[in-house]
Amino acid sequence: MPNYLEKIVEFADVQEAKAVFGFNDEFLRLARERFTCKISGRGTQLILSGDQDEVYMALGVFEELLGLCRCGTSLTAHDVRYAIKLAREGSTQQLHELFEETIYVSAQGRSIKPKTLGQKRYIDAVRQNDITLGVGPAGTGKTYLAVVLAVAALRNHLVERIILTRPAVEAGERLGYLPGDLKEKVDPYLRPLYDALRDVMGEETYKRLIEKGIIETAPLAYMRGRTLERSFIILDEAQNTTSRQMKMFLTRFGFGSKMIVNGDLTQVDLPRGMRCGLKEAMRALDGVKGIGCVEFSETDVIRHDVVARIIAAYAQYEQEETEK
Repeated sequence: MPNYLEKIVEFADVQEAKAVFGFNDEFLRLARERFTCKISGRGTQLILSGDQDEVYMALGVFEELLGLCRCGTSLTAHDVRYAIKLAREGSTQQLHELFEETIYVSAQGRSIKPKTLGQKRYIDAVRQNDITLGVGPAGTGKTYLAVVLAVAALRNHLVERIILTRPAVEAGERLGYLPGDLKEKVDPYLRPLYDALRDVMGEETYKRLIEKGIIETAPLAYMRGRTLERSFIILDEAQNTTSRQMKMFLTRFGFGSKMIVNGDLTQVDLPRGMRCGLKEAMRALDGVKGIGCVEFSETDVIRHDVVARIIAAYAQYEQEETEK
């Protein structure tokens, strides 16, 4: 076999090997499914053999994963799958760049870092611009990262409060028909943002800041007439804003503030014939100084593998339906 090659990776100890192999060799199984070379783990050794191109590619992945482990990163199945994907694209070294910077350390002591290149672009865009549009499918981390960046800005005294908002219902804001006060009416729609805040800040800190009004929630309709200064403002589910709502919201921006507008253009629930404010904003504001736009794809989905496949399948189906 002229292109046959064997390579051996030596680990410092069994614990280090287990960290790279995964629980019950989960990461080894993922690699075996995606590479044609033979991959086996024995004690403190990883043995790769077969076609030299595949061996070198797999070797690059495992060396990168080992480097991450030695830097204190706890690997996940997503990290391994993404590392293999980058290797296939000739970009394995970029995986290390994703883990170089910690965005925030949660109340539980967990380091929060970007998981995909799309997430890294999103974080960079938020830091470099006053207003950032984040557009992409479910599971890409848009909402969670927006909350993390908002909490980090609050902690570093870059802003004085966090403001959370979104369209209150799928096709229009009819809050008057819902029971309870304003907060009780809006809360169900902001649950993903609340969950992210609790995870990042901890329950006690989250409740204290809510009570003090440092974290404020309001339906999009209540933004009219306000100027939001020294605030980190997050508009979620922005695909369900109308053209007029989006323009109204964006012009609430004040001095010393940051604004993130997130949405998924594949899940627009506006009535037929009504223009989507997010889609229009992406076109109208393209190239405007101080405004960034990041588009995620199914490769940035960090949920179960099947979620990315569902998104890709629907995208293909909708394309085929459009072409009929």
